Amino acid sequence: MSLLVVGLSHRSAPVSVLERASLSADAKVKLLHDTLAAEPATEAAVLATCNRIELYADVDKFHAGVAELSTLLAQHSGVALEELTPYLYVHYEDRAVHHLFSVACGLDSMVVGEGQILGQIKDALALGQELHTAGRLINDLFQQALRVGKRAHSETGIDRAGQSLVTFGLEQLAVHLPVDVWAKGKRALVIGAGSMSSLAAATLARVGVAEVVVANRTADRAERLAEILVASGTGVRARSVAMSALADELTRVDVVISCTGATGLVLTAEDVAAAVGPAGLLPSPSLPGSRSSAQAPAPQAPAGLETVDAGVLARLVAAASAGVRLADGGVARTIAPQSGERDGCPVEVLAGDGRAALTGVDANSLELHGTWADQGEAAAHRQPRRGARSHVDAAPVRLALLDLAMPRDIDAAVHRIPGVRLVDIESLAEASADAPMAADVDAVRGIVADEVAAFGAAQRAAHITPTVVALRAMAAEVVAMEVARLDGRLPDLDERQRAEVTQTVRRVVDKLLHAPTVRVKQLASEPGGAGYAEALRELFDLDPQTVASVSRADAADKNDDSGRAS
Repeated sequence: MSLLVVGLSHRSAPVSVLERASLSADAKVKLLHDTLAAEPATEAAVLATCNRIELYADVDKFHAGVAELSTLLAQHSGVALEELTPYLYVHYEDRAVHHLFSVACGLDSMVVGEGQILGQIKDALALGQELHTAGRLINDLFQQALRVGKRAHSETGIDRAGQSLVTFGLEQLAVHLPVDVWAKGKRALVIGAGSMSSLAAATLARVGVAEVVVANRTADRAERLAEILVASGTGVRARSVAMSALADELTRVDVVISCTGATGLVLTAEDVAAAVGPAGLLPSPSLPGSRSSAQAPAPQAPAGLETVDAGVLARLVAAASAGVRLADGGVARTIAPQSGERDGCPVEVLAGDGRAALTGVDANSLELHGTWADQGEAAAHRQPRRGARSHVDAAPVRLALLDLAMPRDIDAAVHRIPGVRLVDIESLAEASADAPMAADVDAVRGIVADEVAAFGAAQRAAHITPTVVALRAMAAEVVAMEVARLDGRLPDLDERQRAEVTQTVRRVVDKLLHAPTVRVKQLASEPGGAGYAEALRELFDLDPQTVASVSRADAADKNDDSGRAS
């Protein structure tokens, strides 16, 4: 086994890089074809989700394989290799198996224990099978990963260690309330009708929203999802609308969940600001109703900014006037109009690490801070904060937004709109980073370790099987030749006698080969046992072509038996 995985995920790369590196369906197909066309790889599969992009391949050369797979990922993701390289991780052989099994169990997910990754692994295998890029190793690996993941969920309480992204996202929107209490009677809009959007719609119906409106570019899929929700028995009202009706629906709903495959924004800050009404507008050049930079008076530095370098301040003000997206790094981004004395100061933020809470900061100061955060490297690489607080207690939330898409569907700038609360993939990562690890996680890690050892042993044993089969085929051929020779020397033997002699010779050969072949399989399954196949070929002078033909036949049978991903 020479399994290699090269990839990046929410653990290794900032969301901004993951967004740009996302793969379309066509890009996945081209990536797999090009991987097989590359010299080091003989089979491949790609696992691409909103949180990770990983390329798995069976390679004959490690260093050449890493270089080739990294180059292909950069080429098809559209991110330059020199920019992508710092965020890539590499796993080889047993470590690669361990990684995929951990992913399948939800140990490497943004929300520990979520089960949606199993469906994504199944889809990755199905694509590899459809394109014939998944050979024996990839088939064995991904099929076993699915079984390990199911075993982890059935034998442990890993589901309690975390929730699905949908449930976890709703918990972030609900803040201090139970989700069912928060959701009761609300009207919700779900944008998209794929697997994640369908899960979101079903979850909303289950927690007690009064109505779910489904918007999708393909009307039939939206109508079908609405019909399923009505028939679910939850009592929820459901209907479908065209994407062109989003602006109207935004004015009617309380909650929006979006997860589409769009490459651009589905909801802009202007769309959301218009939906919540004039009271939701901030005095920002990037939002409707604000004056242009030419009309606006020169901004005055808020109190406390006098000590900031004048040149730096001028650049920040200019950037803010240009309408650059702001980012406060909050777990959930809600800004409400503040009154009274401020208890925060942009000077402190500018001098600090860029992740301080912005409670009480006025709009002008917020513009300055947000521009600084977006312009600086700290915005792209900020780390999860400990005990950070959002503004959700400051004012009622008029519109709650949950963006589960990658790239994002909803403009991150909506967090500046009073009464709007946004939770997205990035904020979910920050919120879940400090989630307590349940004891069940240790049990799952034990399962993964055992399964990795068993998989490695099975693969090493399978590696010697063609040699053993070739040895037995050679022995059967020797027996047939000797029986034919005996027929020529003793033509008077009747059928019963001939059969008895033939059976005796076969039993002798089988008994002589039984112990060595069983033992060599045991030895080959142990770490470092790959050399036993070569020793067997040398000892019995086996034809390499015969062994190779057995291997090809075995691989073909394996692919036929595996069929579609299960």
